[in-house]
Amino acid sequence: MSSNLEKIYIKDSSFEVPGAPQVYLDAKSPEVGVQLGISHSQLNAEQGLYEVVLAVTVTAKNADKIVFLAEAHQAGLFHITGMPEPELPKILEIACPNVLLPFVRQAVNT
Repeated sequence: MSSNLEKIYIKDSSFEVPGAPQVYLDAKSPEVGVQLGISHSQLNAEQGLYEVVLAVTVTAKNADKIVFLAEAHQAGLFHITGMPEPELPKILEIACPNVLLPFVRQAVNT
């Protein structure tokens, strides 16, 4: 059994400040919400190659006005072999996203 990260890359990213510069004039601290999403797909069954994507959306609002919206889709190409079929979803939906988390956090922070 093995699981290795072969490549890591940003699949998509965006940052929007729809009400700038007026939203920055409000002295109130915005309410911030974070949403996570995980998707995965098998790229090559014979080689055990899978793409896993961890999507993060951060939304900051003051009342009903969006201060900013940041989104990043951090992807990784994983080589997974010898894994029993019942265990594969755990690897793809827990272990692989845990590897991607520090990278997507940095992408959103930047």
